[in-house]
Amino acid sequence: MLNFMRRPAVTEEELSQALAEVGLDGTQHIIAHASLRAFGFLEGGAPTMLRALRARSATLVMPSFSYYTLVWPEEQRQPDWAKPAPPPGPAYGRFSRVSSDIGRVPQTLADDATTLRSFHPALSFVALGERAEEVLDAQSLESPYGPIGKLYDLDGVAVLLGVDHRSNTTIHYGEYWAGVPLLDRYVVVNGEVRRTSFPNCSADFGRIAPHVRGESVTLGRGRITAFRVRELVDGARRLLAHDPEALLCSFPGCRCQAVRQRVRRDGLMPRPHLGAVRAP
Repeated sequence: MLNFMRRPAVTEEELSQALAEVGLDGTQHIIAHASLRAFGFLEGGAPTMLRALRARSATLVMPSFSYYTLVWPEEQRQPDWAKPAPPPGPAYGRFSRVSSDIGRVPQTLADDATTLRSFHPALSFVALGERAEEVLDAQSLESPYGPIGKLYDLDGVAVLLGVDHRSNTTIHYGEYWAGVPLLDRYVVVNGEVRRTSFPNCSADFGRIAPHVRGESVTLGRGRITAFRVRELVDGARRLLAHDPEALLCSFPGCRCQAVRQRVRRDGLMPRPHLGAVRAP
C-alpha cells in the first residue's frame, strides 16, 4: 500500500494541460495509445483519461484489437503459423473484450454504448466524435489499417500517452502504403471464414524515432508525445524506401521473419493510398 501511495498523483486538470501543450485544442481528429501505469497514478484512471482526450479532440480513435478471434483453418495453413494452431476463441461482437495487451483505456472506451466500433473481428478500432463513422468505414479486410489512412486524409494526430512507437499503430499504415508484404490470417465475418491481411509485429518500430518529429511533454512519471499522422506515415515510407527491412524485428520465432523473406525475394510493392475504402 505504501508503494501505491508514494506514486505521484496526476490530476485531470494536469492531463488536460499536458494535452494542450502538445497542441491538442479540440479541433483535431486523433488516434490515441495509452498506458495508465506509465504516469504513476492518474486520479480517476481510464475514465479520466478518456474525458480529457475527448475534450481535446474533435474525433477520438483507439485500436480495440481482439487477436483471440483469429481462426486457423488447417487447409489454409501458412508457414509462419504456430504448430499446432491455437484453438478458436469466442466469436467477435460489438462488445467483445479488447486483448489485454492493448490496454484498459481502449477497453473502457469500447464499453461505452455511445462508442462506434468497426467490423473487423481481430483488428477493430473504436471511435467517438465528428468523423468517427467516416474513419471506421475506411476499414476493409484487405486494408485493416484503412482508418489510419482516413486520419491521414483528415490531417489527424497520433498521441502516445506513456507508450513509445512499439504501440504506434499509425506506422503500420506507412508500411502498408510503402508496400511491405502482408500475411494471410483468417477471421469469421457474418458466419463465414474470410481471409484478412495482417502485418508484421511492431517490436522494432522505435527505429523510426530519428526520422519523425513530434511535440512532447512530461507528465508525472510518463511522457505524452503527439505526431501528425502524415509525419509518421510519410516518415515510415521514406525510411522503408531506403531500407525495406528497417521496421522488422530480429526475433527468430516472430512473423517478421516471414515478411523479411518475402521482402528479400520480391522487394516492396507500393500500394495506393486507401483512406476512403469502405468496409464490405
